[in-house]
Amino acid sequence: MTNYPSHYINGQWVAAQSAETLPVHDSSTEEIMATVPAGTAQEAERAVLAARAAFEGWSSLPVETRAAYLEKVAAGLKARTDDMALAIAREVGMPLKMSRMVQVGGPTWHWGNYAKVARNFEWEKKVGNSLVVREAIGVVGCITPWNFPLSQITLKIAPALAAGCTVVLKPSEIAPVNAMILAEIIHEAGLPPGVFNLVNGMGPVVGEVLATHPEVDMVSFTGSTRAGKRVSELASQSVKRVALELGGKSASVILDDADFEAAVKGTISACMLNSGQTCSAHTRMLVPASRYEEVKALAKTAIAKFSIGPSLEESSRLGPLVSANQRDRVLGFIRTGIAEGADVIAGGAEAPPMAKGYFVQPTILGIKPTDTLAQEEIFGPVLVVIPYQDEEEAVAIANSTIYGLGGGVWSGSDEHAMKVARRIRTGQVDINGGPFNAQAPFGGYKQSGNGREAGVYGFEEFLEFKSLQLKPVAA
Repeated sequence: MTNYPSHYINGQWVAAQSAETLPVHDSSTEEIMATVPAGTAQEAERAVLAARAAFEGWSSLPVETRAAYLEKVAAGLKARTDDMALAIAREVGMPLKMSRMVQVGGPTWHWGNYAKVARNFEWEKKVGNSLVVREAIGVVGCITPWNFPLSQITLKIAPALAAGCTVVLKPSEIAPVNAMILAEIIHEAGLPPGVFNLVNGMGPVVGEVLATHPEVDMVSFTGSTRAGKRVSELASQSVKRVALELGGKSASVILDDADFEAAVKGTISACMLNSGQTCSAHTRMLVPASRYEEVKALAKTAIAKFSIGPSLEESSRLGPLVSANQRDRVLGFIRTGIAEGADVIAGGAEAPPMAKGYFVQPTILGIKPTDTLAQEEIFGPVLVVIPYQDEEEAVAIANSTIYGLGGGVWSGSDEHAMKVARRIRTGQVDINGGPFNAQAPFGGYKQSGNGREAGVYGFEEFLEFKSLQLKPVAA
């Protein structure tokens, strides 16, 4: 077990004020794998003030200098890929091979890419008699979740630093070990003191300081819609900019002319990644009612290939959920679905044959669009199948939740799929299984959030506009 006794504030490791610690569990064994300090409001404020003091110097550096620092972090991440992948596999539960590729490989690329984005960005532009310039917004408070922890940290901190902002990070208390490793890498990269700060702790303590402190100019939050509403409420008192990446209930719409075998297989894969602990997971599969029985058979065949087991076993395709609370929450949803009359296509609420670990069977349920499981975000390996009568109803069902983060449309032609996709009120739609694009904007409509992450779109979130009105030159 690893004990982390310190926070990272103003360029150094600072011993925690409180003796209270937060346990981090290995999700496959349920054993405590690490502890981190439970930060106080005073420690959070100290980090904010350090970030404020560092802001002017950091934002005034040449873009090339900031970009070079980001590339050092990218190199440090690459060198510690194995350490990082192992930590995330244990604390989150994603199988190790996938953890190395998705949970670490993606963020490593983003750190390097944001160096390129900053270098290539048009920082100022002449508009009439004005010079419109882009400047860093200031001090950014970053509050991040546990499901893709390093990725969500990276998509906030890397563009913020590249833009010239200074940051205070509060990582998830459930999966903070990766953040501590990242802080070690950032320290080794030699960033000036106060540019990056990390305070572990609980949302109602550390997170609320970041949302309310007058010296924080922006809060970037990823997590539940409920918690996002609280962050918005607190931040509104000082009129901060707020970027929110929240929940989802994404629909995969399979049209009647689609390749059904590919569509069902692709939808299940898009649902089950990270054991369904993905905000943009395609958790609703909408199918023509006339082909429901065909879909059931295809789904049973596809889901049988998702072997479940400990995250460090090579044969595991699905690992455990992140915690006992998350496991119990997901099992509760499955029981609710069955109680409401769901057709159990695969899985169920029975515990899989593991002695330890927070495991849930991959489950597929046939339900109605008004059922609880068609509306609520489950955040586990649970796919619901909803029949529809025609494309009008399919679009209506897809748009019938409070969310609008991801989704997919499957058709015999991309043109047909795109026509339907344009009618779905969501931030990202995969056309016939189109892969994730790390340069494209990621974010949601409705209660899935505000703002965008990734690529130049995520970079611009951390910039302000300034207009310098120039006196026209006399003719």
